[in-house]
Amino acid sequence: YSALSLQCLDYSSGALTGDLCEDLCVAQKLVYKHCLYYDRGKKVIQADWRGQPIILKSKKEIFSSYQHLSMLEEVETQDIPETELLLMVALEVKNALGLELSNNTMGPLWTSKKGPRWKAQVASMWSLLQQEEYIYFSLLQDFSKHVLRIIGSCGHFYAVEYLTAGHAWHKTLFPLENVIGPSLTGHRSRVRAIIDIALSFLDMVQHFDNDFSHRLHLCDIKPENFAIRHDLTVVAIDVDMAFFEPKMRDILEQKCTGDEDCNFFDCFSKCNLKIRKCGAQRANNNLQVICDKIFRRWFSPSLRGPLVSLPLQLQLQKAVQECAQPGHTGATGHQRTLKSLSELYHLLRVTQRELQGAE
Repeated sequence: YSALSLQCLDYSSGALTGDLCEDLCVAQKLVYKHCLYYDRGKKVIQADWRGQPIILKSKKEIFSSYQHLSMLEEVETQDIPETELLLMVALEVKNALGLELSNNTMGPLWTSKKGPRWKAQVASMWSLLQQEEYIYFSLLQDFSKHVLRIIGSCGHFYAVEYLTAGHAWHKTLFPLENVIGPSLTGHRSRVRAIIDIALSFLDMVQHFDNDFSHRLHLCDIKPENFAIRHDLTVVAIDVDMAFFEPKMRDILEQKCTGDEDCNFFDCFSKCNLKIRKCGAQRANNNLQVICDKIFRRWFSPSLRGPLVSLPLQLQLQKAVQECAQPGHTGATGHQRTLKSLSELYHLLRVTQRELQGAE
């Protein structure tokens, strides 16, 4: 595959480096399998790494199409003070995520140690920092089990774990047979798995709302943008449309003549007609969109079966319908979300117990 062969030419010429380059270019332990997605702003490749399937991602195909760090040309790279590089990393993160970061959170983004390939290391790191998704995954690695794990990188390509992604056309939204094994895909195992995944979605919502220094808004919620691990944890695998609160406010505050001008994919606010400006505060939230686009599909009359008692099924359905209603902003909206969240937790746990009892 041409992009990877070019990668190896650049590696052997000393232009780029990374902890996976040796396996890709020399030992041949990282082998191209096929291309999953190839678009102007995204290259996604499935590969085999030491017998494990992994995914390689990059925004652009060729290393040289990334913006160059001009200071690398001007001075002996060894002479650039590390503090200056850290500052540049911090600025890059601020541009990408709208976040001010303290030096101690930079850890995952800055691992270079001065050595013979230091110039190539800095250049490679710089190409990775021009990819917002890489920044998100790297920074959230240590804080969240709900984002993709980064395995390593070579130049501008970085490798992430290979997971079973969702599909809107799939009856259960996630191909469960890949995860719980074909022998367990009887109706009961399927229902149990869906309940577990639903609970993991609720955990993720709680976590993205409360556990970082700012709320993380997901503006493109569809099964394809999530995947599940073998333990049925939900993982955000596409964060091109995820924004921390400060950046979300900037995006929403547009000029408007009506509410419809204030929609940004799954994130929207209200138009203030007096000043003809959209509110900076999002009027809906992650939970509401997940209820609408994912839970509604699961807890609809069509998924009913004899396994769960009818009153409980109806309660769940009603709770999901209420949760999916477009919210009110401010304190009332927040109260309503908390109520929905605790009600759904409760009903899903009761369902879990009922399923276990039935066995």
